[in-house]
Amino acid sequence: MKPARFDYHRARDVQGALRLLSDLGEDAKIIAGGQSLVAMMNFRLARPAHLVDVGALDALRYVRRDDEGLHIGALTTHLEVESRGLDADFAVLSEAMRWVGHYPIRTRGTVGGSIAHADATAEWCLLAVLLDAVIVVESVRGRRSIDAGSFFFGFYSTELAFDEMIVEVVFPHPAPHAAITEFAERQGDFAIVAAAVSLDLRGDEVVGGRVALGGVGATPVRSPEAEQVLAAGGTFDDCAEAAADALELEDDGAYTADYRRTLVRTLVARACKDALVSQGVSS
Repeated sequence: MKPARFDYHRARDVQGALRLLSDLGEDAKIIAGGQSLVAMMNFRLARPAHLVDVGALDALRYVRRDDEGLHIGALTTHLEVESRGLDADFAVLSEAMRWVGHYPIRTRGTVGGSIAHADATAEWCLLAVLLDAVIVVESVRGRRSIDAGSFFFGFYSTELAFDEMIVEVVFPHPAPHAAITEFAERQGDFAIVAAAVSLDLRGDEVVGGRVALGGVGATPVRSPEAEQVLAAGGTFDDCAEAAADALELEDDGAYTADYRRTLVRTLVARACKDALVSQGVSS
């Protein structure tokens, strides 16, 4: 299929992009790598009257670390993060990129675009929720920071106002013992279920952690039940069982609730084990 008619606008700088969004109103959409939006436009699931191309805004393409954490510019591509070879504290971000589509998609798709698209199984959305990332957005009205836990609120829905764009994602907390895994029908397909885990260690002992799931609802979610098991010193299998049992799932026409629950159980246990050995800690 082909997209509906739209007007194309190319922003020369960040402030120019923000002015365009403000002037064009709710019928405008930002396009960067186009790996999510173009597909939806081709199926006419999205019909923006205006596209604001921000692909030339190199000021939003960076990865840097300071006392506040790891800062990733919104236009940084998946491949740039993958090839960056982030240090141990944030290595999970680089390692997660191998799950993102195929190589051509990773060369074009952007961190900000993936988070703004808000697919419930997207790796960046899942990692943002797992690691308590902060989504920095800007408009002509100013800049604000939104915790990832409250940024996503429904299928492909976020707290972004129509005149705002994501400019940066900040990961404030190091996660040296973290892992992500997922299951799809074919390599490069959207995940059916994804799981990500970050463990807290005291020496070689697991004393707590965070567990996040994708593909089990309208947004990626944390699993407090699974996290309670980790904090209490339970086994990884117990943690996985708690994550699966706590979910309220329904058959959706593509996969049954039992199938997704089985995937959650398997993937959480696997992610826990991968996280434990991610920096050389043996079980």
